[in-house]
Amino acid sequence: MSFAYDDSNIFARILRGEIPNDTVAENDHALAFRDISPKAPSHVLVIPKGRYVSFDDFAANASEAEIAGFMRLCAQVCASESVGLEKGGDGFRAITNAGAHGVQEVPHFHLHIMGGAVMGPMIGTR
Repeated sequence: MSFAYDDSNIFARILRGEIPNDTVAENDHALAFRDISPKAPSHVLVIPKGRYVSFDDFAANASEAEIAGFMRLCAQVCASESVGLEKGGDGFRAITNAGAHGVQEVPHFHLHIMGGAVMGPMIGTR
């Protein structure tokens, strides 16, 4: 399964203001909001405002300003959620899913930042 960008995906609709969200932080290039089905006490999604399908698409094609804005917003989320190590937090997990093997559900690049509890092993054994 490969993904093409779909302007009707839920994150595109959130960016257009068609679907409400619980915004945590925002800048010119990215939006951070709480996951509607959290898997940890703190579970925030960070999405770029541009039309990028996956991490590799974003890394290869986003402008320097978009990449910097996205990463700075991620750091802001870690600080505001008190999970970032630099601010005395106990740590977090940052995950992005891409394609069928990555079990990507929405064809818009997004990073999950989860913390507030021990996350357990990265993946289960087969």
